[in-house]
Amino acid sequence: MSFREYDKKTFLIDAANDFTARRISKRSFLKKTAMAGVGFSAFNLGLLGNLRKDRSSLFGSPAWAEEMGDPAVNKWLKDVGSKFKGTKIRYTSEATPPTVVLDKLKGEFTALTGIEVEIEIVPLEQVLAKATQDVQGQLGSYDLYYLDQSWVATFAQDTFDPIALYKDKADLAMPGMDWEDFSKPLVEGLAVYDGHWAGIPFDIPIMTTMWRQDIFDKHKLTPPNTTDEFMTAAKTIFEAEKGNGMFGTGLQAKSGHYSLECDWTQVVWNHGGSIFTKDKKFSGNDEAGIKGLQYYQELLKISPPESTNSTWDGQWQMGASGQIALVNSWDEFFPGWDAADSKVKGLWQAKRPVRGTVPYRAVADAGFGEIPNAAHQGGSILALSKYSKNADAAWIFMQWACSKDIMTRCTLGGGFAPMRLSSFSDPRVKAKEVVGPGTTRHLPVVKEIIDNDMASEPDMPLWAGFSNNEIPVNLGKLLTGQDFGGDAKKCMDAIATQVNKAVADAGL
Repeated sequence: MSFREYDKKTFLIDAANDFTARRISKRSFLKKTAMAGVGFSAFNLGLLGNLRKDRSSLFGSPAWAEEMGDPAVNKWLKDVGSKFKGTKIRYTSEATPPTVVLDKLKGEFTALTGIEVEIEIVPLEQVLAKATQDVQGQLGSYDLYYLDQSWVATFAQDTFDPIALYKDKADLAMPGMDWEDFSKPLVEGLAVYDGHWAGIPFDIPIMTTMWRQDIFDKHKLTPPNTTDEFMTAAKTIFEAEKGNGMFGTGLQAKSGHYSLECDWTQVVWNHGGSIFTKDKKFSGNDEAGIKGLQYYQELLKISPPESTNSTWDGQWQMGASGQIALVNSWDEFFPGWDAADSKVKGLWQAKRPVRGTVPYRAVADAGFGEIPNAAHQGGSILALSKYSKNADAAWIFMQWACSKDIMTRCTLGGGFAPMRLSSFSDPRVKAKEVVGPGTTRHLPVVKEIIDNDMASEPDMPLWAGFSNNEIPVNLGKLLTGQDFGGDAKKCMDAIATQVNKAVADAGL
């Protein structure tokens, strides 16, 4: 490792620790990480400084935790894993749904192998700090890393390629691993760097259109397929139900928060625009971008007033409380709305996200690897450290954690979109495609979305700062009436000036 690389990692560690201790602001932290070439993907940006909420308590009796696993895999664990009895492996992660469930299942692995597993769940910035410190000193303090998709390029040289490892260590290869069973769009979008796997896809929040069946039936509405149909349905619901305290839709439009940027990005894409063009200039202020923002301003008029102070958690609560009957947002919302004591149990339905009425801007015409499409996504991978002192034991655990059975049970316990194709068709998952706690009835739609609609934000170090600061701060001023006099073009021009200057100054 060169001194320059070592110094960069020290800079990252110090920045993350300063942010955790609140010695620097989120804005300063993101600027520092951008300077070091590290960004954050969709959804995870808003988790900085906090832990993702675990909604698994809403899913009823954890029958998935009482099963005994795949008999063939269990036999393999006893035969191979027992050689490492007494070994302890460590894994650090943000509180993703699969990590939370895996923490509850790890006792099974230990009982079969004698290998102890410590899963340390910390806020996202500390996941970055701990992983960075570990690879900087090649310490091997952690055997497995949770890596945001935007970190893969930074850490790929420090992790084992699981495909190569599976071939090279045939004596430790888990039977039935079936690498072709991992969703190809997720592998390509999350795990592959420079032609090889840096880890295994592990988590994928993705935008979905969801609506209340009872309200749509009441007003003889058809679930929307386009942005125009979405607006018409939302306005119809608002006019018909405002006397009952229901709004047309709900937004995650908190001023200065990444959740607002997520909403904005989607309406720009859906109106034929992009965040950057191929000349690396901000394009939110072109004709398509302005139309997208004006569309969002119209949605705000028929949304709960608290939308401008709400992130995704507030938006989820709008759906849970019966304030809204139509929303385009994260698939992770859905299972909680079917909880046993939910006020809206069985009322919500899911479909592929609404699309614009004009073609999406081509990837070749966008900038910094941006992929305009209908479903904003943000995901992560599980990776094995090259510096692990217990790499063989950790590799056994990693295979087990990402096996068909365990991935399926994580889906049943966490309600998240599975990484494996077989999980979607697993009888246990199909059996839960009914109304009730731990429902999976939204997952067939989620698979269609992953296969056809995935969109990705720009892949650039400065993006973390732009998407948490310049963009949502100025959008917030527009939407709350603090500046720009309601003029979408003035707002976007102000953002363009700030963003283009920063990109030029950085030499990108």
